[in-house]
Amino acid sequence: MAKNPRQKQPLQTKKHLARIERERIQRRYILISSIVVLVLVVALIVYGIVEQTYLQPLQPVAVVNGQKVSTRDFQTQTRYARYQLVSNARNTMQFLELFGNNPEALSSFQGQIQQIQAQLEPTSIGQEVLDNLIEAELIRQEAEKRGLLVTKEELDEAVANAFGYYQNGTPTIQPTEKPIPTSTLNPTQKALLPPTSTPTATPVITPTATPVITITLTPTQIPTITQTPDPTLTPTPYTEQGFQSLYDEVMANFEKDIQFDESDLRYQIETNLYREKLMEAVLAELEVSREVEQVWARHILVADEQTAQDVLKQIREGADWNDMAMLYSTDTSNKEQGGDLGWFGRGAMVVEFEKAAFELSIGEISEPVQTSFGWHIIQVLGHEVRTLSESEYQQLREQKFSEWLTQVRENATIDIRDYWVDRVPAEPTLPPEIVQFLQQSVQSIPQPTLPAASPDQ
Repeated sequence: MAKNPRQKQPLQTKKHLARIERERIQRRYILISSIVVLVLVVALIVYGIVEQTYLQPLQPVAVVNGQKVSTRDFQTQTRYARYQLVSNARNTMQFLELFGNNPEALSSFQGQIQQIQAQLEPTSIGQEVLDNLIEAELIRQEAEKRGLLVTKEELDEAVANAFGYYQNGTPTIQPTEKPIPTSTLNPTQKALLPPTSTPTATPVITPTATPVITITLTPTQIPTITQTPDPTLTPTPYTEQGFQSLYDEVMANFEKDIQFDESDLRYQIETNLYREKLMEAVLAELEVSREVEQVWARHILVADEQTAQDVLKQIREGADWNDMAMLYSTDTSNKEQGGDLGWFGRGAMVVEFEKAAFELSIGEISEPVQTSFGWHIIQVLGHEVRTLSESEYQQLREQKFSEWLTQVRENATIDIRDYWVDRVPAEPTLPPEIVQFLQQSVQSIPQPTLPAASPDQ
C-alpha cells in the first residue's frame, strides 16, 4: 500500500526568522516615512495657502509709532493706484486717437504714456503708496492727539460728493479772484527803475499734492442725457437713487477687478477729511496768514566770485543795471527784464539768497552772495507786508503744512519692513494696445549711426 506523500515543512532557523523580522520592520519604516512625507507636503501646501491668504495680509509692511500698516492695506491701495494710472493711460490713448495727426500732440501724449509706464514700475509705485500710507497714519495719530473727529455723517456726505452727488445742492462756483492791486512806487523806486517798470508776478511756490479721491467712471456709468420732443437736450436728474445705483455698480467693479471694497474707499476719503481738519488746526497753531512780509528784488547771476566783483564795481561806478544784467547774467529767465524776480516771501528762494534779500534796504545793492546756482548781486526794489491772492494763499498753506508734516515724520518712530518690495502687486496692467503703442514708439526712435572706420584704422 502506497504511503501518502506529505510535504515536508522547511525548518525556519533563527537566522531566517531574524531576516523576516528585519524586512517587516523595514516595510513599516518605509510606510511610516511615506506617510510622514505626505503629511509634510500637505502641511506645507496648506500652510502656504493659509500664509498667503490669511497670515501675510496681516503682517505689517511698516510700523508707525507702534501702529501697523498691514500688507493687505498696502496691496489694496497699490492696486487702486495702478488702476488710476491705467485709467489715465486709457484716457490719454483716446485723446491720441483724436489728435494724433498733430506731431506736437503725438509727442506730448507719447511722453505722458511713457511717464505712466514708468510710474507703474513696482518699486516706484510701491514706494509712493507706502509713503502715503505712513503719512495717512501720522495724520490720524496727530488728529487724535488734538481730539479731531470725522463723524459718520461727514464721511457719508464726502463719499456722495466724490461721486458728484450733493444732497444739499451743488456747491456754488467761486467767483474768479480779483487781482491784488500793485503797490504804488515811491520816489526811491521810481528813481531805480525805468518809467515802464512794474513788479512781476509773485513766483509760484510749488505745493505738495493733496491726496484726493478720483472716481473713474466708464462711459456707461455717466448720467445719461435724454432727448425731449424738441431738439433741446436736458440732463437726467441725478437723484439719490441714481447715486446709489452708480455707487453700487462702481464698487462692484472695483471689488471684482482690484479687490478694493467699500471700507477701502471710505478709509481713503476719511483720511482726506482728517487731513483737511488737521491742516486747519496746524496752520492756526503756526499762525499762517494771508498777510505776509515780501520783498521785490532783482539780481544778476554769474558763475564765479571774481566776475561778480567786477560787475558790482562797474555798477557802483555808474554802469546801468539793466545793461549789466543783459551782458553778464546767466539767468536767462529774467536777464532781459533786468533780472527782475518780482515779489516773493520767505521760503520761496534758497536760504542764502533769502537772508541777503530780506536784510537789504530799498535801493541797497548786496555784496556778491554765493548759492548753489552761482554768485548773485542783489538789489531790493520793495519791502512790505502784502496780501496774497487766493491761489498764492492756498499754495502757502500747502507748503507750510507739508513742511510741518515732514518734521512730524522725522520725529516719528517708523519701522519699514524690507519685504514690502516683494509684495507689490503687478496688476492691473496696461492694456495690450497701449503696450504695443509704446513698443512701436521705442522702435521708431532714430538710432545714432556710428561713423564708418577708415581703412587705415
